[in-house]
Amino acid sequence: MRLSRITPFNMIAVAALALAATACDSNDSATTGSLSVGVTDAPVDSAEKVVVEFTGVEIKPADGESISFDFTEKCAADPASCQIDLLTLTNGISQQLLDDEMVPAGQYNWMRLMVNAEPNIKDSYIVIDGKEFELRIPSGAQTGLKLNRGFVVPAGGAASFTIDFDLRKSVHEPGGKGEYLLRPTLRIVDNAETGTLYGSINADLFTGVEACAGAVYVFEGDVTGPDDVDGDLGGPDPITSTLVAADGIYNYKVGFLSEGDYLIAFTCDALADDPEVNDNNATVNFLSTATITITADSKTTHNFRP
Repeated sequence: MRLSRITPFNMIAVAALALAATACDSNDSATTGSLSVGVTDAPVDSAEKVVVEFTGVEIKPADGESISFDFTEKCAADPASCQIDLLTLTNGISQQLLDDEMVPAGQYNWMRLMVNAEPNIKDSYIVIDGKEFELRIPSGAQTGLKLNRGFVVPAGGAASFTIDFDLRKSVHEPGGKGEYLLRPTLRIVDNAETGTLYGSINADLFTGVEACAGAVYVFEGDVTGPDDVDGDLGGPDPITSTLVAADGIYNYKVGFLSEGDYLIAFTCDALADDPEVNDNNATVNFLSTATITITADSKTTHNFRP
């Protein structure tokens, strides 16, 4: 067997090829990153199901054309795989729409969730008192649900976001005629910068309360006091809320809260809170409040007491 003689020229050529390969790998990691997008929900207490059919996600780089991830074929083959019951995504639970998709690294201007909400077709719908109604999403089928907050996908790294559908503020029944609209109030958070709030409600808070539709409202930043959900008609709206699990212990949990300070408030009047009306404290009475601080990647506990 004849061995090839290694010359200085050969060594230089091999080294050059190795550097070229390394440069290619480095270039790939330097220009791309992975993107994950999930959805979660702040629940509404008047429905058994709120189903939205998602058909894709679109993102817009600061420089360049938008990038689309189309679920149409998957939805056509298996509609149930695209129909997400948002009421199952409470208490810190989320469901992925995108999972580690490779995209160009850099700054993005917006994100759009594409949905189906066609009339007379069972795509997006709501179930109330055992009855199913169409859930119309104004312009949803044409323009989707757009979030105009920018975000960054790091080069060679991963970005993971969760979008919170606050159904308490998003589901409307204009005129009370059994026609339901979803005008989503959407909140997008960076999962790397979020924490979770846990706690319980002391039974003494229910003294004198005949019936309790319990909920915890979460207000961001420095606010003077809690307010009902009213589209800022009479004060700051909560950024999210959660129902209290009346299982004899009265627990609550709020996930995906960005790092920072919050005012939290407990009420038994959540069912009476009309998001299109300024109910004031005469209708929505808050029985206990507290100021808490959320730290990223940590759990904060607050137990409401009289």
